[in-house]
Amino acid sequence: MAAIKNLKKDIHNTLGDLIEACYIWEFTTPDADVSKAQAIIDEAIAHFDALMDKIHAKDVESKQKHFKSIRKELENAASGLVEKINAL
Repeated sequence: MAAIKNLKKDIHNTLGDLIEACYIWEFTTPDADVSKAQAIIDEAIAHFDALMDKIHAKDVESKQKHFKSIRKELENAASGLVEKINAL
């Protein structure tokens, strides 16, 4: 149970930090087009919702494999979002 709690915290903190990075970029570059940052924020929120839905899925055969795949998906999503933020 503690592992699930930690996974939820990791998802929240990781994606929250990426959203915060987008807001910082928006504030530090006021003359830039903020629609790109807003698109990244929307994508991060969509990833958050999808990952939380997967965590709360009840019909899972192997919980260990299921949660490992969620963690791997979080890593992939975070690295993709970081690349997009760096491209801003």
